[in-house]
Amino acid sequence: MSYITKRTITELASLQRDGLSCLEIAEAYIKNAQADPYNAYITVTGEQALERAMALDRIREDRKAFPLFGIPYAAKDNICTKGILTTCASKMLAEHLPVYDATAIRHIHSAGGVLIGKTNMDEFGMGSSSDTGYFGKVINPFNEQRSAGGSSGGSAVAVATGACAFALGSDTGGSVRLPAAFNGVVGVKPTYGRISRYGLIAFASSLDQIGVLTKDVTDSATVLEQLCGKDAMDSTSSEQSADLVHALSQGIQGMRIAVIRELTDIADSQTRLSITNAAAMISKLGGTVEEISVPEISKCLWAYYVISSAEASSNLARYDGVRYGYSAPDRTTLSSLYTKSRSEGFGTEVKRRLLLGGYVLSAENRSAYYLKALAIRNEIKSTLSRVFKDLDCLLCPVSPNISWECGFQGADTYKNDICTVIANITGLPAMSLPCGTDSNGVPMELQLMANSFNEQALYRVGYALEQALKGGTR
Repeated sequence: MSYITKRTITELASLQRDGLSCLEIAEAYIKNAQADPYNAYITVTGEQALERAMALDRIREDRKAFPLFGIPYAAKDNICTKGILTTCASKMLAEHLPVYDATAIRHIHSAGGVLIGKTNMDEFGMGSSSDTGYFGKVINPFNEQRSAGGSSGGSAVAVATGACAFALGSDTGGSVRLPAAFNGVVGVKPTYGRISRYGLIAFASSLDQIGVLTKDVTDSATVLEQLCGKDAMDSTSSEQSADLVHALSQGIQGMRIAVIRELTDIADSQTRLSITNAAAMISKLGGTVEEISVPEISKCLWAYYVISSAEASSNLARYDGVRYGYSAPDRTTLSSLYTKSRSEGFGTEVKRRLLLGGYVLSAENRSAYYLKALAIRNEIKSTLSRVFKDLDCLLCPVSPNISWECGFQGADTYKNDICTVIANITGLPAMSLPCGTDSNGVPMELQLMANSFNEQALYRVGYALEQALKGGTR
């Protein structure tokens, strides 16, 4: 079945035109998802997927109306799916069955997608290694001793290993792009508001954004186009159109790209070499590359952890054991219900961030921490807005280091988010793009960032680099 599960969406569509059925495609991917040696899935929806595939086979003559006709996909387990477990990889929601589909799920369904399961993750999206969840850690298929990245690690691994054709994730501080980088796939976090967040279980509402993980850039553009649009259920969603697939053929002649000195300076030698090689390739393809300094970026990480923890503290206050979620059985008073349910229902990393969030929001600390972080956020947004008046894209690492060894925790992993949190603090779109492997066969990637609602620039540069790499210029 590997001749099916190694294919891109474009290739699967071609196989369908040659007579391959949706059922055959679904069976191949479900087999991989059920085997799951990397703990990428929390729930596999095999029976529902087969029923959906058979239903699509009955309307094959209408397949042109469905851009993702019969394409198996997975969704991160913090994206609501009606009647299917949606746990956020937490004991708190281990038995949670949503009564509705997230808007993103409805869009993919309308495009013909076949959901085959819900993927493993860091609990409530709080982590960078996919090892803080209630259902165990996700294993990196390239090297079991290295992190799979997080928090959308299950989605990235499922795409990388042929356990789905594409996957949805969520990105609050790099949670799509980092695991994409560690598993050699394309990960895109679009502009804040590009995709409706309705049905995405909140971590930090002003930072969260649903993203896409795929085998290549073309697949990414195809999927993201189906997800965009205004949603009455999400007041922050935008009605701006996104003509992404068309952008792939436009080339990068005359485009202006800049390397951010502060980020390349802190990267390891192999990551810096990847950035240098990509810059040279862009110049060869007709773009111009320069180096710029953005000193304000050094403040991003600290502002991000204050804001995200504060919003998490507020969002997760609803999980108190009263109306839904885990409720401790041995409580005797209302106070003990709250205390025991939250103490037993949340894992260590979630508790750490809730405590930090409560601290920075307290009356005596709010001005010193939370309001200052918001001011820094506005400063960084203004700075990058000025930068993009003269540039089309920024080129930088996804992480200062190639995927780290398992066991990194707390502050060690927080520091490595410095390259990704910029896009979340500012709401900008960003792409994680594979650029080969290191001497040990570990995937390496670079990151592209563009101005708000200019995903076209990301896809133009990303596609050009991808095609050049396929041509042997790696």
